[in-house]
Amino acid sequence: MPQPQTAYNHKSPALVALYAALAAFLTYTMIFGFRKSFVVCTFDGLKVFGMNYKTVLVICQVLGYMLAKFYGIKYISELRRIGRGKIILLLVGIAWFSWLLFALVPVPYNIVFLFINGFPLGMLWGVVFSYVEGRRSTDFIGAALAVSFIFASGFVKTVGGLLLLEFQLPEFWVPFATGVVFALPLLLFVWMMERIPPADDGDKRERMERLPMPPEKRKELIRRFLPGLVTCIIIYTFVTIFRDIRDNFSADMWKEMGYLNQPALFSKTETPITILILFLIGSMTLLRKNFFAFMLNHLVIAAGFVVAGVCTWLFSKGEVSPFWWMTLTGLGLYMVYIPFNAVFFERMIASFRFTGNVGFLIYISDSFGYLGSVGVLLSKEIFKVRLNWVQFFSNSVMLLSVFGLLLTAFSAWYFWRKYTSLEMRAPDSVP
Repeated sequence: MPQPQTAYNHKSPALVALYAALAAFLTYTMIFGFRKSFVVCTFDGLKVFGMNYKTVLVICQVLGYMLAKFYGIKYISELRRIGRGKIILLLVGIAWFSWLLFALVPVPYNIVFLFINGFPLGMLWGVVFSYVEGRRSTDFIGAALAVSFIFASGFVKTVGGLLLLEFQLPEFWVPFATGVVFALPLLLFVWMMERIPPADDGDKRERMERLPMPPEKRKELIRRFLPGLVTCIIIYTFVTIFRDIRDNFSADMWKEMGYLNQPALFSKTETPITILILFLIGSMTLLRKNFFAFMLNHLVIAAGFVVAGVCTWLFSKGEVSPFWWMTLTGLGLYMVYIPFNAVFFERMIASFRFTGNVGFLIYISDSFGYLGSVGVLLSKEIFKVRLNWVQFFSNSVMLLSVFGLLLTAFSAWYFWRKYTSLEMRAPDSVP
């Protein structure tokens, strides 16, 4: 899809930011429709190789997603800014076709199509984010893009649940049918993405020009910030594991807590989270001092661990209802997860005046995050651990919160020292 002449170049930066945020939010929401609707299905009684069938499906999809992240370290970091619309439609088309084959091919042979579905979808975050990084308004646009999968997670499950319960579709056809609902809107929103104007000279002065990163540039970035990056990757890996557990097994947790056949619950919990995260992260676009905003990201992440840990502790004492526990735990986890996907590395690159792109750092973090998710799920099945998802999730989140706070404090200390050292300090271009 050739890069069209945009009608928005003469408009105000605020209008361009709003347009880009809306286009990015809607595009990724539609993309999510081709990924997660199957989690509303329980596939009760089905086993594969002695393992729970649904867990195997989740593992296969996350394996594909994980390998895409490792491949994306190179592919996304070197992505050129042409033909991206075609790339989005091609990758989504492969993912959608895999759901058709999943429905047609009998168990257990259809599990391979979850892997085929996950791999192309794992490439799409970096492609979409490449449209909006490196702008003075990236915090706001990136927040809108990042919260899309919070909103989409609930919205897609609601759509899938309605197809399952109201239209009585067989469980195996729910994912493909959900794709039918999202396909035409996706075409429109990709067209909108293609009309986002490129970053202007002011964006490049403040946030650095964003360019493809060859291997030597990637090595230089890692060499300069290795301890801090390792710490961030550990934080992100753990929060990805628990965000994925909540996302993939929320239907099972609601069932354990006595909430049956209520698909609207998914939207009711995720919509307020979407609004709060959008306001919290998006408001950082008002902060022009890059390093101050970078440090503030650490504070938001630390607060997320506190919210998740405290509300879970109160839930364990019976002082918080299941609905508010699921909502507040999700809010806390996303307060940690979203900055890494939207503004944390964006502000880091701008603070240290490094010419490159955010996709490289996001995909390094994502690859290890999903490796951790796969490891937990495989361990559960291999060692035949019988979990009560509510008990396991709540106990683990409390431990994660303490561990995460300590790592976040170290990360803030490391980057503060790095920034203020005579050798490495690179002042913000904005006084």
